[in-house]
Amino acid sequence: MSEIPGDLKFMKSHEWARVEGDGKVTVGISDHAQGLLGDLVYVELPNVGDRVEAGNASAVVESVKAASDVYAPVSGTVTAVNTALADKPETINEDAYGEGWIYTVEIDEPDQLNELLAPDDYAELLEEDDH
Repeated sequence: MSEIPGDLKFMKSHEWARVEGDGKVTVGISDHAQGLLGDLVYVELPNVGDRVEAGNASAVVESVKAASDVYAPVSGTVTAVNTALADKPETINEDAYGEGWIYTVEIDEPDQLNELLAPDDYAELLEEDDH
């Protein structure tokens, strides 16, 4: 398993959130999630300006095995989407915590970040899943 970056917060459903410091949060799926899905062949992105609600589906990643919803870790308005994923969805497989980001959202309620898992807690969750 790859290193889990210390600057991320996680959902139990394997989405990550990186606070950018300007009221924006970048969202992606964890390296663990992309590993479970296998080779990604399609990503359905939200649109800039869309509202996303914490805990609700906000995007879809599709692999040769299955389609999987990507849930929003926080509520807010989508300010950017990773359009490169349209042509190269496998970027998520190659760099889940970097170039494989999915979208950025302007957060409505920063307190929602406190409900997400810290990297160590997420690592523990993965270990429990493996047993």
